[in-house]
Amino acid sequence: MLYLKPLTSNLLHSYGVYMPYTLWFQKAGKEALNLVGGKNASLGELIRADIPVPPGFSVTTEAYHEFLIDGNIKEKIEKILSQIGLQDVASLDDASKTIRELIRTTSMPKRIEDAICSNYEALAQVCEVPDIPVAVRSSATAEDLPGASFAGQQDTFLWVRGCEEVLDKTKSCMSSLFTSRAISYRMKMGFPHEKVLISVGVQKIVDAKTAGVMFTLNPVNGDPSKVIIEGSWGLGEPVVSGQVNPDKFVVDKVTKEIVRTISQKWIECIFHPEKGMVCHLDIPRERQEIQCIEDEEIHELARYAKRIEEYYRSPQDIEWAIDKHRPFPLNIFMVQSRPETVWSQKKKEPVLGKKSAYDLLMEKALQRIKIQS
Repeated sequence: MLYLKPLTSNLLHSYGVYMPYTLWFQKAGKEALNLVGGKNASLGELIRADIPVPPGFSVTTEAYHEFLIDGNIKEKIEKILSQIGLQDVASLDDASKTIRELIRTTSMPKRIEDAICSNYEALAQVCEVPDIPVAVRSSATAEDLPGASFAGQQDTFLWVRGCEEVLDKTKSCMSSLFTSRAISYRMKMGFPHEKVLISVGVQKIVDAKTAGVMFTLNPVNGDPSKVIIEGSWGLGEPVVSGQVNPDKFVVDKVTKEIVRTISQKWIECIFHPEKGMVCHLDIPRERQEIQCIEDEEIHELARYAKRIEEYYRSPQDIEWAIDKHRPFPLNIFMVQSRPETVWSQKKKEPVLGKKSAYDLLMEKALQRIKIQS
């Protein structure tokens, strides 16, 4: 169910005379970037490409915009930002702290709260899980743009349950548009603060046995004939943040051969039922050096990586999770895909020994023929 209201801004014209406060992922793709932000628009595109994505909805930039207007804090925030000196770290930190506290202590309009809560309850009904645990994730309009590194600058909250907590974490995500890092980066890149808006994604969390990232080319040398998969036990946050040394799997896109590097994995991020929160726990010694992904799961992840790359027509940086409660292959989900921003920005040229990916693949095929003969 969507909560719709008369159009009050020109953020997005394609929704006619109504502008939604919330929008389910499958309803908005790249055409709605200004309404749902980069991360949520990407989830919409993945669903359109028939890629498995956990269900959820966006709290739109329209809700964020009206929250600032109704709370009479938009002009206050703009004034604080105008007084920051880029080289003055103290003023930057003070401004960030003041703005985030201003957002935290400002009441959200009831009509927006009702929209968020009704959609959260609908998500719980769809998944048949009361007070369904969700990830509440920031999705800024400047995220996932080629040539910029906005990704990861805003907050994500895992295993959020109940309407009140969802509302609280939604405001926290909105306020994270004004972390010191985010403010500084926009100033350095020349992005006007008022032009970067934020949406929030509310998504059914995957209770992951394993999670991680993968690239549709080799990020070390740009080789497009490989899929690189990195993963570790539990939720993917330690892999994304670099807190754990993950297992690494290099998968050849043509031969499907796997080259594996199994690491000693010390910690995992999991939900702790007794504490009622996500915790970083020590991994038992007997599991530390066990391969965290089955070979059939590796091949399935690589297959999705190729499909996603073909859909976007560009190299991708993908986050994935494997649900501990579902059978293979229904246990594999993609939770984010963004453009790869290093090699895809470079001038296209042969990547190894002045040979193209096609040349390298043909050499490998000929070698296999010779061996078999």
